[in-house]
Amino acid sequence: MFEVFKKELKELLRDKKTLIFIVALPVAIFPLLFAVMAFISSQATLEAEQKVHTYAIINGEYAQSFTDKVFYHKSFQLYKGEHTFNTVAELTEAVKAGTIDMGIFLPADAKQNLDDAKQSQWQVVYNDAKAINFLFDRVKELAEEFGNSLRAEKLLSYGVSVEQQSAIIDPIKVVKVDTADKRENLGEKIGGLIPYLLIPLVLMGATYPAIDLGAGEKERGTLETLLLTPITRTQLVLGKFITLLAASIATTTITVLSMGVWISIAISFIDLDVIKTAFSSLRVLDLALIFIILLPVAAIFSSLALAISIYARSFKEAQNYMTPLSMGVIFPIIVALLPNVELTAKTAFIPVTNVALAIKEIIKGTIDYTLLGVIFLATVIVAGALLAFCVKWFNKEEVLFR
Repeated sequence: MFEVFKKELKELLRDKKTLIFIVALPVAIFPLLFAVMAFISSQATLEAEQKVHTYAIINGEYAQSFTDKVFYHKSFQLYKGEHTFNTVAELTEAVKAGTIDMGIFLPADAKQNLDDAKQSQWQVVYNDAKAINFLFDRVKELAEEFGNSLRAEKLLSYGVSVEQQSAIIDPIKVVKVDTADKRENLGEKIGGLIPYLLIPLVLMGATYPAIDLGAGEKERGTLETLLLTPITRTQLVLGKFITLLAASIATTTITVLSMGVWISIAISFIDLDVIKTAFSSLRVLDLALIFIILLPVAAIFSSLALAISIYARSFKEAQNYMTPLSMGVIFPIIVALLPNVELTAKTAFIPVTNVALAIKEIIKGTIDYTLLGVIFLATVIVAGALLAFCVKWFNKEEVLFR
């Protein structure tokens, strides 16, 4: 069995593509993903913030100070075309046609309405289809400033002082006292993304070598030679399994270490104190727990990938079969990302989902070690059952010689 392991390992290390998937990809994936995401997000946000929107306003004289603030705002430019607008419908058509980016309609004098005990309803016409859009928020902020000044003037005319106004307008102030620390808060928001990156990499570390160890042997015609050697088929398949497990564990180790290294590098350059505080509290023990909980997952993926590869007639067919396996792994990870899906006694027995939830809890610093032990034991049992199936599968002539 160990002779098979040494043979397969040597052949694996000679394959440059395998080394790229096992070593280079896990090391590079975190900085590349985070850097690209941060760059694209910052560029999109910067572009949205700096964009100057063309606007038209109807009845601007009803709120002259507000109209002036919009006019002198760096994000807005008054429409200077020949077309005049009189109704909301005309503003809507102009926005749809691209003539203007935004239209503001003031139906009546807001100050007079306040004197008459009426509320003014201003309408902002714009296209809200874009994910990053500061247009409405900026107009709303300027309108609220104007509304606050009208309210303050009116209350002062009634003899209500500035100090009394805040108490009358907002008699009860609700203050949040959060029992969760910064690490738990941030871990809840982004902790689910870590297993979304880690687990597929562990799968990748097993699937690519598995294709070569099973279907590749068939395609090269070397499987028959191995079967003629004086070792049992069980020893042969276990030797291949250990090779895959070693490759997957190597990917797991490099991935977890890479995550730890890049997080430590990132927090030394990031200026946000919240992120620094949260990730600086991530201990070596936490990374070790993530690594340990991923070990039986690597065994599961190795067994499944080897069984699929043995069944396939060719390298290409094995690649086609690996696609559904990848999709099947992604689905339970997505389940762990859903709102209000938490690690409980029930979810601890859902394969892959339980590991994703456990990693999230470890990142948050709120892991229940009893449930962690249950997850580890349950995953080991599943891995053992799949390995037994793989051994039985390999001993079938109709599978080996399809």
